[in-house]
Amino acid sequence: MKAIAAVDQNWAIGNKGELLAHIPADMKNFRSLTKDGIVICGRKTLATFPNGAPLSHRINIILSRDPAFRCEGADIVHDIEELLDLLAGKYVAFPKEKIYVIGGASIYRQLLPLCGEAVITKIEKRYEADAFFPDLDRSEEWEKAETGQKQYCEGIGFHFDRYVRKDSTCAI
Repeated sequence: MKAIAAVDQNWAIGNKGELLAHIPADMKNFRSLTKDGIVICGRKTLATFPNGAPLSHRINIILSRDPAFRCEGADIVHDIEELLDLLAGKYVAFPKEKIYVIGGASIYRQLLPLCGEAVITKIEKRYEADAFFPDLDRSEEWEKAETGQKQYCEGIGFHFDRYVRKDSTCAI
């Protein structure tokens, strides 16, 4: 399983329920990587999608503590154990490298220990933020495997980096 996120210089990912920046190349990269895969997110992240609907051309799994929450076109799980049971049952034959954790902050914190890789768009700017991704540069469990070529969007630098877990025995 992989995590995918866009972060600023402080590893911030959002503010007041919104992304920090809209970078077309980042969105294109996200679509390309996750298309025909499984995406796992929380209910609040789902609400930020167009029309609050699951992403097309992907299997959507929504993690919500609310037992009454329903979403047509998505699998709903209520805890990590239920998620793991779903992946080991219904999606057991699905390629693990096509399973992406896509947010928000609490979902990343819960599922990052199960990820073996993280695809991070690093935005070279600091934003006002209230949601953060764990700082992999300071983690003893992760190492940067690739630093992408610097690109620009409206004068803001960014690059796509890939991190790998040093000990991937716990990763899905």
